[in-house]
Amino acid sequence: MKFTCPLLSYALLVLLSFACVGNSAAAVNSSAPRLPNIVIIFCDDLGWGDLGCFGSKTIRTPNLDRLASRGTRFTSFYVSQPVCSASRASLLTGCYANRLGIHGALGPNSPIGLNPSETTIASMLKARGAATALIGKWHLGRPRQVLPLQHGFDTYFGLPYSNDMWPMHPTAKPGTYPKLPLIEGNEVVEEMPDQTLLTQRYTDKAVGFIEANAARPFFLFLAHSMPHVPLFAGKEFKGRSAAGLYGDVVEEIDHSVGRIIETLDRLKLTQDTWVVFTSDNGPWHFYGEHAGSAGPFREGKASVFEGGVRTPCIMSWPGRIPSGRTEPKPLMTIDLLPSIAEVTGSPMPALPIDGRSAWSLISGKRAAPSPQEAYYFYYEQGELQAMRSGKWKLHFPHVANGLNGRSGGQGGRPVQQDRIAVGLELYDLENDPGERINLAGRLPAQVRRLEKMAAKARIELGDSRLRIQGTGVRPPLRIADSKPQL
Repeated sequence: MKFTCPLLSYALLVLLSFACVGNSAAAVNSSAPRLPNIVIIFCDDLGWGDLGCFGSKTIRTPNLDRLASRGTRFTSFYVSQPVCSASRASLLTGCYANRLGIHGALGPNSPIGLNPSETTIASMLKARGAATALIGKWHLGRPRQVLPLQHGFDTYFGLPYSNDMWPMHPTAKPGTYPKLPLIEGNEVVEEMPDQTLLTQRYTDKAVGFIEANAARPFFLFLAHSMPHVPLFAGKEFKGRSAAGLYGDVVEEIDHSVGRIIETLDRLKLTQDTWVVFTSDNGPWHFYGEHAGSAGPFREGKASVFEGGVRTPCIMSWPGRIPSGRTEPKPLMTIDLLPSIAEVTGSPMPALPIDGRSAWSLISGKRAAPSPQEAYYFYYEQGELQAMRSGKWKLHFPHVANGLNGRSGGQGGRPVQQDRIAVGLELYDLENDPGERINLAGRLPAQVRRLEKMAAKARIELGDSRLRIQGTGVRPPLRIADSKPQL
C-alpha cells in the first residue's frame, strides 16, 4: 500500500521514530542500575591513627567506630599526593594530579585551577539526574571560573582553600581570626568567619542538603577544613578530649559524622547510600601537639613515606558493603570515580583517567584483587618519588620532608622540617610498615621489575626530576587575571 500524501507519510515516520526512541530509552532505563546516594566525607590532615577503630587510645570516635562496624575499614587506602590540592583533584577526577597539571597546594592567588573540561564525580552524577553539593573546602582554584559550580556541583558552601591561607598563620598573633572568604554559590558571603563554628556550619548545611533532596538521588561531598591548622573546636567540644585541642577537633568531626548518619537513618536513606570517610593526606606532624598520628607509619604530610599518603578509610553501604570487615589490599582515591561509575551505570569520562573500578574489592567479592598493578606517588611539581605494587614499596632518589623521629611543635607553631636524602629504597610493607629496612641491595630483581613499571608510567605521566614530559598530561585552566582576591 502506497501513501499518497507526503505530509501524512512524514508525520507517520516521525511518530514511528519517536516510538522507537522511546522504546529504546525505556529499555536502557530498565536495565540501568538504580542510582544510589553517594556521601564522601573528606577530612584535612587527619592521621591514619587518629580514630578509635584505627587504634587511637586518646581520641574518642564512637560514630566513626560504629560506621566501621557496619561497614569496612580499608587499611591500605592511599591518596595520590601528600598535600591538599593535588589530593582533591585526584579524588574528584579519578586521575593522578600530575595528569591534570595540579601540583602541591594552590595558593589564594594561584593563576591556575582545575580545568572545567575534566569530568568530576559531581558532573558525572549530575548528568544522571543526581543533586550535587560540595560543603567545605574546595582548594582547586579560587577565581569564579574554577569554583565548584563550574565542575558539576549544584550547591557550594565553604572556603576556597586551606583555613591557614591568610598572611601565614605562624606569624599571626595567637587567637586572631584569619580573613578568609566564605563562599556560597559563586559569591563571598563572609570575609572573617568564626572558625570555632565552621565544622558545625558545614554539618548544618550538609544535613539540610540531604533533607532537601531525600526524594531524589544525591551526591554530597562534605570536605571538612579541620583538623588542618589552625585548630578550632566548637564550644561544647573544647577541652573535652584527652588528646588536647587536636583531639577536641577530631571528636567534633566524629559528632558531625554521627549527625550525617542519623539524618540518613531518620529519612530511611541508609540502605540506598554509599558512605565513604577518609582524609586528603596524613598528619602535618611538624605541628606536633596540633597534629595527628600516622600510627605505625613513617613521617607525615608533605612526604611520600606511608605516613604522608596512607590515610584512614571507612566505607559503609548496608547490604552492599560487608559489615565488620577489614580490607588490607591497596586502594587509592583515583579508583573511586570509576567504582561509582560502575555502581551507578554512568558512562566513563571522555578523557583518559588513571583509576579503575574497585567495586569487586569494595563489595567484598571473594579473592577480589586490588584494581591496580601498581600505584604511583608524585610530589614536588611532578616528581615521581615512590610506587607501591603488592606488598612492595619502591622509593626513587629524591629529597623528602620529615622529622626523622624528632618531636613537632607546640602551641600551634611548627618546627623546622628536615630535608631527608632518599636513595633507591625498597621496603616490604607487610613485614616492615614503618619503612625502616631497605631491601634494595638484597633484592635487585624486584627493584628492576618495579623500575620497568615506573618507566612505563613516566611515558604517560612524566617525571620532572628526569625531565620527562608525559604524553598524557593535560593543562589546568590558566586564569588570565590572577590579582589578589578575597
